[in-house]
Amino acid sequence: MTIRKPAVALLFMLLTFTGLAQRLTRAEYIRKYQLLAISEMSRSGIPASIKMAQACLESSDGNSVMARTSNNHFGIKCKSDWTGARSYHDDDEKNECFRKYKTVEESYVDHTNFLMGNPRYSALFQLGSTDFAGWAHGLKKAGYATDPRYADKVIEIIELNQLWRLDH
Repeated sequence: MTIRKPAVALLFMLLTFTGLAQRLTRAEYIRKYQLLAISEMSRSGIPASIKMAQACLESSDGNSVMARTSNNHFGIKCKSDWTGARSYHDDDEKNECFRKYKTVEESYVDHTNFLMGNPRYSALFQLGSTDFAGWAHGLKKAGYATDPRYADKVIEIIELNQLWRLDH
């Protein structure tokens, strides 16, 4: 029996969009992207633990629709200065514009550039690259997320998964 390409593509889409496709565990996600987080820490001073925990939280360990379809692992919205590809998802409001990337790596690099290029995050770069708690509270204070427990959630992910080890 020969399976045609359209049938395989349809099966793949059904598995992906019905949630039956293989989901990454948190440990798998961390193993897969930890070197990318460390590389971005070397480039910017943003703790790898922070980047990794934010990515885990914002992308549901790479399993969210936004992560799977747009490679957006940090929930970064378009805003008026974004000229790249876009995708639309419900968040604080219905059908909000989010940045879309060709690769996960692009998402990690853009997250770094986003924090480095935005004056409201500039105070964070006075903190050490091992002060993950300071970074988590600073991100929340600067308005990175609207969830009042955002800093606590990021810190919990770091501590439960010993992500602080990535900062050394």
